Amino acid sequence: MNKNILTSQIQNFISENLGTDPIALLLKPLNLDGVTNKEITEQIEAKNKCKDKLPTWYRSDNIYYPNKLNIEQTSSENTAQYKAGMISGKALLDMTGGFGVDSYFFSFNIGQVHHCEINKDLSQIATHNFKTLGRTNIHCHAMDGIDFLKSSEVDFDWVFIDPSRRHDAKGKVFLLSDCIPNVPDNLDIILAKANNIMIKTSPLLDLSAGLRELHFVKEIHIVAVKNEVKEILWILERGYKNEVLVKTVNLNGSAMEQFSFSLEDEKLAISNYSDPLEYLYEPNSAILKSGAFKTLGDKFNMHKLHDHSHLYTHDQLLDFPGRRFKVVRSIPFNKKELQKLDVKKANITIRNFPISVAEIRKRFKIKDGGEAYLFFTTNPEGEKIVVYCHKL
Repeated sequence: MNKNILTSQIQNFISENLGTDPIALLLKPLNLDGVTNKEITEQIEAKNKCKDKLPTWYRSDNIYYPNKLNIEQTSSENTAQYKAGMISGKALLDMTGGFGVDSYFFSFNIGQVHHCEINKDLSQIATHNFKTLGRTNIHCHAMDGIDFLKSSEVDFDWVFIDPSRRHDAKGKVFLLSDCIPNVPDNLDIILAKANNIMIKTSPLLDLSAGLRELHFVKEIHIVAVKNEVKEILWILERGYKNEVLVKTVNLNGSAMEQFSFSLEDEKLAISNYSDPLEYLYEPNSAILKSGAFKTLGDKFNMHKLHDHSHLYTHDQLLDFPGRRFKVVRSIPFNKKELQKLDVKKANITIRNFPISVAEIRKRFKIKDGGEAYLFFTTNPEGEKIVVYCHKL
């Protein structure tokens, strides 16, 4: 951490050049005391990454930024706020603190936060920023989180872990046992010092794989932002042995779509099927990731188009966690019927359909966009169909 970056001269230069081409800055003689062109460029690139993702940091003066990769890998403010809403108590350990976004928001809901970061430079950066942002109840430790936990005499209400998914030998990994720290191998050590654990994992981690590696899982939260799954949160409670509750959430500005179910209920639920009725429903991405395909239909008393299509239909307009469409027409999938529709421009979605969107556009000369929505899918009889809709 180069403290010269925090001088008023350098901070003003960064603010004035946020829109400047980074390559031009690298090649231009800047003549700034104690700071290289590369360091200036890295600060500007990283700050620009924060504009939408971390507006609190972006808008605050005297913030020191790590390289842009750290910014890309950290939680966004809205997902960090969601996580913070689940915790309370006297003490939390952020075992893999990083840039400190999660620790920052945790600190509003819990007495003391201990932020561990093995990278000493990144720990120093987080320490400076917490002080700048006025968070006096966060204590930074430049050391391995597992080692800190073993030596600490604090009884933690919560331990938060965001394991690194980059392995020196295996490259990018997804199984928890391949991540750093290895949570499954250290689970007993952590639970000896904490009542609750929250683990953030990749959205690509299969839920059944996570359940095989962990025990005492109480809840699984699947968090999407603007219909893109960003993270899966695993809530573990010491000694918990009851059903696992899965909570899905789609954050979209101030709006929040939520749907919850138990894994046991999903096993027991039975789906009903129908051809398209008055309205078509497409679940948001968090629900699709969760696998709540039978309980979703059961709760809303909807019919599925096909067991593997994951599209639902009803003759009434419902408040639904996903996209809603008014069905104009449903036709068999063939060239003659599509020509009758006379749709030259449409938004196309495929569900349980053997042809790609690109191939459909090419074959039937349908441009992207417009107000028409075409779902290429499969009906209860296994026949390929096209559902022509308007979005509500």
